Amino acid sequence: MTEWQMKDGDLIPNGAGGFELVHGEQALLQRVLFKLTARRGAFPFLPELGSKLHTLCREKPGARRSLCAQYVAQALEGEEVTVKEVVYTESKGRAQVDVRLELQGHDATVSVPVGEVTDEDD
Repeated sequence: MTEWQMKDGDLIPNGAGGFELVHGEQALLQRVLFKLTARRGAFPFLPELGSKLHTLCREKPGARRSLCAQYVAQALEGEEVTVKEVVYTESKGRAQVDVRLELQGHDATVSVPVGEVTDEDD
């Protein structure tokens, strides 16, 4: 499997008028990270692409951890990865999701910032 290489949401130019490519495990890991960071519903012709992780900060604090695992599973449905652990953390008003995966026989962890949080439990 081959994918265009991305950094901070942009394709990386190869200096010859094209773009850098990544292969194998790196391509799969990049696609996983893209699916977790892309906002589900933001692509009109691919409404199921992406995750709802960005909505976690609007949820009640007590529901965030359980919804987190659900949103990760939904975003990665159909990918050739096994989600081993999903950890939701809040620190200094910011929230992050760490996802430990098994892909192609190797363990990997991706981290996704999900935004600013409040402690209000409406």
